[in-house]
Amino acid sequence: MSSNHLVIFDTTLRDGEQSPGASMTKIEKLRIAKALEKMQVDVIEAGFAIASQGDFDAVKAIAEAVMDSTVCSLARALDKDIDRAAEALHGAKSARIHTFIATSPIHMQYKLQMEPDQVVEQAVKAVKRARQYTDDVEFSCEDAGRSELDFLCRIIEQAIAAGAGTINIPDTVGYAIPEQFGNTIRQLMEKIPNADKAIFSVHCHNDLGLAVANSLAAVRCGARQVECTINGLGERAGNAALEEIVMGVKTRADLFEVETQLNTQHIVPTSRLVSTITGFPVQPNKAIVGLNAFAHESGIHQDGVIKHRETYEIMQAQDVGWHRNALVLGKHSGRNAFRTRLQELGYNFETESELNEAFARFKDLADKKHEIFDEDLQALVSGNSLDDTQGRYRLVCMSVNIETGVIPDAKVTISIDGKEHTSNSKGGGPVDATYRAIEKIVHSGANLQLYSVNNITSGTDSQGEVTARLELDGRIVNGVGSDTDIVIASGKAYIHALNLLYKHQVKQLPQSDV
Repeated sequence: MSSNHLVIFDTTLRDGEQSPGASMTKIEKLRIAKALEKMQVDVIEAGFAIASQGDFDAVKAIAEAVMDSTVCSLARALDKDIDRAAEALHGAKSARIHTFIATSPIHMQYKLQMEPDQVVEQAVKAVKRARQYTDDVEFSCEDAGRSELDFLCRIIEQAIAAGAGTINIPDTVGYAIPEQFGNTIRQLMEKIPNADKAIFSVHCHNDLGLAVANSLAAVRCGARQVECTINGLGERAGNAALEEIVMGVKTRADLFEVETQLNTQHIVPTSRLVSTITGFPVQPNKAIVGLNAFAHESGIHQDGVIKHRETYEIMQAQDVGWHRNALVLGKHSGRNAFRTRLQELGYNFETESELNEAFARFKDLADKKHEIFDEDLQALVSGNSLDDTQGRYRLVCMSVNIETGVIPDAKVTISIDGKEHTSNSKGGGPVDATYRAIEKIVHSGANLQLYSVNNITSGTDSQGEVTARLELDGRIVNGVGSDTDIVIASGKAYIHALNLLYKHQVKQLPQSDV
């Protein structure tokens, strides 16, 4: 591999999914994995295979489906983790096992309760075991940002000698500052005798808002892999955003002597896909992928851009996928045209039944909207996940009465395991009344932690996309619903969340913030 190639390691499906409420189904993970492959991401970390049967199944499915990217599974430095990861990755064309152990004094003392010599011994053993399954092994020093430099040098040298081809230096708790973090990478590469035998990687968290800055500082100092996520998704304050890393090195090629192989025109569509599936909206002023990223309100700015684009734009919107093509489909369009466009967007139907259900929703939408955009289709399929439409709860019908000066009331009919139930309720608003009516039927006991509404496209006929975050016994899920009627979208989102609560089991093992 060229010394100026920057490996893009996407961990949206593993670390990104650790965001509370961001759990994804296997089908949803497959959609995102195929979008990442289409974008030409080098490595896709598909999950933590031993964490649960669901994680294992998702890693296995992605490993078998992805042909052009390396598929990776995370594993603690334990034999059972590594064996399980290898089993899940068995069908991959290109597989990587990513094993890790904590190296900071606070983690070794309080979490691992191990002496430094024991940590080194276990790390070496893990790398050697992983090498029995694949030549592509990555070793991470968890909480490296708070680890002692001499100990990092010691354990990394032995990990490389044991066969690790990639060494990851995570700023696990987002503690680092760019100049200091970059200097750490430089010193490690200078002091470790066999450093030239491995690619050095970084994985930065955004607790201080410095994840991208720390990652880019590390690249300037010799790191040649960056671990990142779409939209910066991740636990707590998130991870370094893939789109910002990639466009940072591309736009400032005068400072970064590296290049990526990414097809950047797929950045915005992939961002939208991840946002829709997880229910985490992208803020309008988010760099690269926010709706306002290339918008100009100031008259001075508008005048400058009209005269010469580069006066106020350092990137072209089209380069990252900001082009909107109205879909030439309507209520008279056929299934083949519908299927073809969704395949182009990364959606594939496993059965004719799935296609027919999605096509029926498309026809309903075509009756309500004059123009249908790609974003509408993504919301139509992702917001009504195909594997959730057959969930325990299904919204049959609903009606809401609202009038100035009158308390709103809602009537909702829900099918539970095929049997219909109807309830009425009043509320502080139409959505509140709807949710109260639903709860009268299901008695879930869940707490509504977040309710948000976003427009999918522009115009008064735009679909509204609603996210309803529910919590029950520590389990947090995001339900997503879309419709041209916000209240109906709200009902769909709540039902979607209820199905997720019912369907998904709590993961058996804690995830790691590597």
